[in-house]
Amino acid sequence: MIKLTITALFAAAMALVGVPAQAATPLQLSSDVFVEKQIVRADGSRTVVLEKPNLVLPGDRLVFVVKYRNTGTATASNFVVTNPLPTAVAFNGTSDGVEVVSIDGGNKWGVLATLRVKKSDGTVRPAQRSDVTHIKWNLNQPLTAGAEGKLIFRGIVK
Repeated sequence: MIKLTITALFAAAMALVGVPAQAATPLQLSSDVFVEKQIVRADGSRTVVLEKPNLVLPGDRLVFVVKYRNTGTATASNFVVTNPLPTAVAFNGTSDGVEVVSIDGGNKWGVLATLRVKKSDGTVRPAQRSDVTHIKWNLNQPLTAGAEGKLIFRGIVK
């Protein structure tokens, strides 16, 4: 089960990019997943390190890094980066807070605080981070040829 979880984490860490149809600028994506660990030094002080996961367990904190780069010769603009969240991971925020999320597999999008989940009894409750299935960033700023950036989101293994 744990080995499958790691495989799923890496498979789902690969982001999808949508670029307007008229744009021919190639964008390159790469993704990494890290486990966030707290290390106690010899002097008793603590530090946080990011390590490549060999084994993940429920409760482990993960950091997903999606890097994007304009490999074309023209400036890219108005592109979207969408990342599905692995089912074994509960969303735990992003580094920038400008994302929109989906709680229904990517059908509807919004700021988490505005989304609602319909319960089996017909009542509605506010969506929670654990309901998130996809994360999307609408990157409207120009990205010149050769320029790059990164998006970071966090999760907790269920």
